[in-house]
Amino acid sequence: MHLVFDVNETLLDTAALDPLFMRWFGTEARRGEWFLILQETWMTANLVGRFAPFAELARSALRQLGAKHGVAITPADEQALVDGVLAMPAHADAVEALARLRQQGHTLTALTNSASEAAQHQLSQAGLAAYFDAILSVDRVARYKPAPEPYRAAAAHWAVAPEEMVMVAAHGWDLIGAQAVGMRTAFVARPGKAMDPALEQVPTWRGDDLRQLMAQVVAAG
Repeated sequence: MHLVFDVNETLLDTAALDPLFMRWFGTEARRGEWFLILQETWMTANLVGRFAPFAELARSALRQLGAKHGVAITPADEQALVDGVLAMPAHADAVEALARLRQQGHTLTALTNSASEAAQHQLSQAGLAAYFDAILSVDRVARYKPAPEPYRAAAAHWAVAPEEMVMVAAHGWDLIGAQAVGMRTAFVARPGKAMDPALEQVPTWRGDDLRQLMAQVVAAG
């Protein structure tokens, strides 16, 4: 089975960034707000056709958040954020889930909006890189997920149809994008993440523990 995994929030725990946002804004809640601005920024980049590296967009989102709340963000703050993103740890269930899938002989692919070099670093320092057969970034197609090009590129990498792949993510927009090109989808409900329960086609599977979710997917074949 070809299994494709999102990285940030799905496999890596962005809660590790909370101390930075507490320092800058006095509340950890701003971390989620920053990530929403970041999503808006890359989707805007898709719409206007102006691709920029993920780190640049992450910095821009932090500056926008600072301007919104009247907090001066320095270049050192921006670098601290980028360094923090590169050092995020794996979620507690990630290693066991990936190791089991690897032992079962499935093909594992990471597909991330992070840049290629950053993605390799992120997964390596989190102890996850060795489980993957390929680590793919959207920078090869200069379009961010959920545009169709990254998902199609992942399928083309293995010379398979998208219908033969399962996209695993903690983001509804990611799974909707994958489903639109024909992939089956699995939603892991990380803290603070939810999908519209009225959606009938997306996701194919859902759960709040990656190990149990992957067991469902594998059992379905």
